[in-house]
Amino acid sequence: MRLGTVVAASMSLTILIGIAYAFESKPKAFRQYQGREYGDYPLPTDYAEKTEWQFARLMYPSNGRRGGGGRRGGGGFGGFGGFRGNSDWREGGGSWTTDYPRADRHVSPAIRRLTRVHVRSVEQPVNLEDDDDVFNYPWMYAVEVGQWSLTDQQATKLREYLDRGGFLMVDDFHGTYEWANFMVSMQKVFPDRPVVDIPNSDAIFHTVFDLNDRYQVPGAQYLRSGVTYEQDGYEARWRGIYDEKGRLMVAICHNMDLGDSWEWADDPKYDEKFSAMAFRIATNYVIYSMTH
Repeated sequence: MRLGTVVAASMSLTILIGIAYAFESKPKAFRQYQGREYGDYPLPTDYAEKTEWQFARLMYPSNGRRGGGGRRGGGGFGGFGGFRGNSDWREGGGSWTTDYPRADRHVSPAIRRLTRVHVRSVEQPVNLEDDDDVFNYPWMYAVEVGQWSLTDQQATKLREYLDRGGFLMVDDFHGTYEWANFMVSMQKVFPDRPVVDIPNSDAIFHTVFDLNDRYQVPGAQYLRSGVTYEQDGYEARWRGIYDEKGRLMVAICHNMDLGDSWEWADDPKYDEKFSAMAFRIATNYVIYSMTH
């Protein structure tokens, strides 16, 4: 763990956000929706605290299609069945609420514990249609993007966010079918920029933890199936999209399920080694997004 990097990142955080985002609109007030798996999830007592950073989760419309064949996660484990919430994606429906809000609220205290960043204890769902609200968040997470279906307007706003210094981490999609669905919307955002493998030497794997020896992080389905892959996504792929200056704008976690590993990190049935890797990845990605 590189403590000097963490301290430097923390000291520069307020300055960086002030320069990049001071001219944007005031962030939306905290809001909470019923997710696919959770209904009335309890709020921490300090949820209204004003902080430097918060877990921003991208809201999006989904196409409702999953990949065919092979294993697929969802619904937790140990007999846990998913809560079915509102069908309107603007009110908590659709794929974007997978693992929400439990995964987010496990990441936030982990970032707070592993760095000196002042982190809010609750997440913030971000709708690209909410004027300029997205520009208030230097880091944003999108889950199950093998099912997202961005409109042209949303794709344009997302590109503007990324071109202006924002960072998007996408996760929990598997195999060739979901990759193809993901790329339909991603090519709306960046028709002119390739998706490439992130080299081990990239700074994103070394901002806090050195992550040369990464491995596939499975969803909770692993507890039932005994395998780490889903569908035909046999190997984890660490891909990304860079800007013209070499800054990573989109970090693509394909054939893995970091969201589940965060969500179930406090359950003894889920292997600690998987959550340990997932929290290290999240920490590196967050710090990278605020320093590059």
